[in-house]
Amino acid sequence: MKKMSVCFGILGSCVVALAGGAAYAYLGPTDASQAQRVPPIRFRNVAAEAGIDFVLENSATPEKQLIETMPGGVVAFDYDGDGRIDIFFTNGAGLPSLEKNQPKFRNRLYRNIGGMKFRDVTEEAGLAGTGYSMGAAAGDFDNDGRPDLFVAGVNANRLYRNLGDGKFVDVTRRAGIRDDVWSITGGWFDFDGDGKLDLFVVNYLKWSIANTLFCGDPNGARAYCHPKLFDGLPNTLYRNRGDGTFEDVSLTAGVAQQTGKGMSVAFADYDVDGRPDVYVTNDKIPSFLFHNLGQGRFEEVALESGAALPDHGKEISAMGVDFRDYDNDGLPDIAVAALAGETFPLFRNVGKGLFRDAAYVSRMGQLTNRRSGWSPLLVDLNNDGWKDLFVSGSHVNDTVESFEATPYRSPSAVFANAGDGTFRDSSADAGPDFQVPGVHRGAAFADFNGDGKLDVVVSLIGGRAELWQNDSPAGNTWIDVKLTGVRSNRDGIGARVQVANQRNQMTSNAGYASSSLVPVHFGLGKATQVDVEVLWPSGTRQTLRGVRTNQVLAVREPEK
Repeated sequence: MKKMSVCFGILGSCVVALAGGAAYAYLGPTDASQAQRVPPIRFRNVAAEAGIDFVLENSATPEKQLIETMPGGVVAFDYDGDGRIDIFFTNGAGLPSLEKNQPKFRNRLYRNIGGMKFRDVTEEAGLAGTGYSMGAAAGDFDNDGRPDLFVAGVNANRLYRNLGDGKFVDVTRRAGIRDDVWSITGGWFDFDGDGKLDLFVVNYLKWSIANTLFCGDPNGARAYCHPKLFDGLPNTLYRNRGDGTFEDVSLTAGVAQQTGKGMSVAFADYDVDGRPDVYVTNDKIPSFLFHNLGQGRFEEVALESGAALPDHGKEISAMGVDFRDYDNDGLPDIAVAALAGETFPLFRNVGKGLFRDAAYVSRMGQLTNRRSGWSPLLVDLNNDGWKDLFVSGSHVNDTVESFEATPYRSPSAVFANAGDGTFRDSSADAGPDFQVPGVHRGAAFADFNGDGKLDVVVSLIGGRAELWQNDSPAGNTWIDVKLTGVRSNRDGIGARVQVANQRNQMTSNAGYASSSLVPVHFGLGKATQVDVEVLWPSGTRQTLRGVRTNQVLAVREPEK
């Protein structure tokens, strides 16, 4: 449906006119009735009773090495195929050795044993890891029906193949994956449409123990260095050859020509041309939008598309990202987390390859100006049919309180989607557990207990991970679409799914350095049955009509 929009001032409202004359308003910040319209969102931290005892160890030193403030990612995926979503955490290492020389530095895998209970299976799975780990991403790169795992780190990238017997094997060298730079995370997508998942690796800075700088005040008090003091790195694109190995095509694809300071990555077909595009957040430089031209080529178009910087034109600390349709117009939008004073950018996809900074018309600018966040997740938490925004909270600099009125530790935040293009801050009403401050980093989502409501798991530097059970009131219906590709990649990553008036895409990348390889979730309000349409990466369109709600719907791609 075609539309045009007219906005009135940075703090005013926007009216979006739909073809045929209908219109709806993007309401400004003074809509007093909004709180009554939005179903509540409630959380309860059940990590202790669930058996999640992971603590993110960053190996903090008096020298304040920059890597100490950058971990760590979280992955939600069903590694053993039992229908229950498991949890993987990345972890740090000793300094200056950059080795996991104590048990507390192990990466950790927790198996979901049902009833919101988990068991640590790290050792038997072979995922304790090596080196100083950062982020991770799950995806079935060999199409054998078992999700594999890429773990990024400081000169320590690792690719683990899932053997299917509860164990993983390190295939990094055989696969041809480099591990000689500081990578923050990676992401799986099929950029060339050949039915095999390719790997995009997000690289950060040229940093090493040997080039440690002194940053702080003249009296000797140290602080973490600003990224501007280090050279950036190009990202890396690996094409899956289909024989267990990957080819570095960064240069020929047009990715290596862009030097960034990458933090996170998300994928979506923003211009609806049938090819997945790539958004990379950069730290204190403009972010990247790699437009997929086909024939194995990308062009970087963030500035001309309007998605590189907020409207004020200032470079921000762009942390994590999610790339989904928040306003149900069928076009994927971009939500980014940043630091206090920068706001959390929200780039609304207005079609024709263009984005508009909707931070203030959506109220996110006003709501986040004093917040710091890392891992944004655009997911429907109250099942009302509109994607809400969860953001893990904390500043990056543990000395920030000494020079500005900004807290280092903070609670996470949840912003409820009002369904009119605006959000409201529901954090204060999310439950007493939710108000506890911490040094939050990565976050992933899944329905861990099978009740139809999405839960969230968050890592904390120096603190026990939080497992947020979604205790929002029941009543709204839902459907989870679990895809199995045949001509497309096995996970169905890149498929576009439409249920009623909503569209979402199958992806495993969302947040900061984190991954959620889970069925595509739709909240459906009071609907009892819906039509489901899947546009597979192969181009096959599949429609299922009159599907009952409140179920996990398994959809297998047709052979032809």
